[in-house]
Amino acid sequence: MRVRVIFLHGLGDTGHGWSEALAGIKSPHVKYICPHAPVMPVSLNMNMAMPSWFDIIGLSPDSQEDEAGIKQAAENVKALIDQEVKNGIPSNRIILGGFSQGGALSLYTALTTQQKLAGVVALSCWLPLRTSFAQGTISGVNKEIPVLQCHGDCDPLVPLMFGSLTVEKLKSMINPANVTFRTYSGMMHSSCIEEMMDVKQFIDKHLPPVD
Repeated sequence: MRVRVIFLHGLGDTGHGWSEALAGIKSPHVKYICPHAPVMPVSLNMNMAMPSWFDIIGLSPDSQEDEAGIKQAAENVKALIDQEVKNGIPSNRIILGGFSQGGALSLYTALTTQQKLAGVVALSCWLPLRTSFAQGTISGVNKEIPVLQCHGDCDPLVPLMFGSLTVEKLKSMINPANVTFRTYSGMMHSSCIEEMMDVKQFIDKHLPPVD
C-alpha cells in the first residue's frame, strides 16, 4: 500500500466518523489516515472546548480568523505528511482532504507546503486566510495540483456562496483546469452518496495502483 489519503474531520468531530464513511469507498491499495484534532475552546461556540484544528471566530467571508492557529495547524499536517514520507510513501502519492474546517485546513496546507501532493479533496469548506495569498499563481510546488471541491446547495453553516468564492480564488492561484467544483442539490452541511462516489472517482484517478 504505497498511497495515502489523509482526511481531516470537521469542527467538534473526530477521525472515527470519516474513517467509517471512507471505508465504504476505499480501494484496496489506498490507506486512509483520519487524525483527531486537539480539543480547544472555540470562540464560535461560546468558548466551549471541542475538537478543533484552529479557533473559529465566525463563518462568513469577512469574519476575523485565527491566523496563528491556522498556520500552526498547517505545520502539524505537514509534519504528518513528512512522517508518511519517512515511512517510504512519496508525497506525490498522498491526497490531502477534509470536511468543513478540515477541508479548509487541507486547502491551506496544500497551497503553502513545499511537499508536492497528489491532490486535495475539499468538502463543504472555504480557503482560510485567503487575503494572505498574493495575487496570481502561487509559487509553490502545488500550482498544478488537482482539487475536487464539493458543496451542498442548502448548506446553512458554510453557505454555498462561500464555496463558490473559494473556487474562484483557487482558480486564480493554481491551474484552473485542475479545479473541479461539484454541488449537490438539497444537501446541507453533510455529505451524500453521490458526493462520496465523486470522491472515490477522484482518489482512484489521482492515486492509481502502481505495481
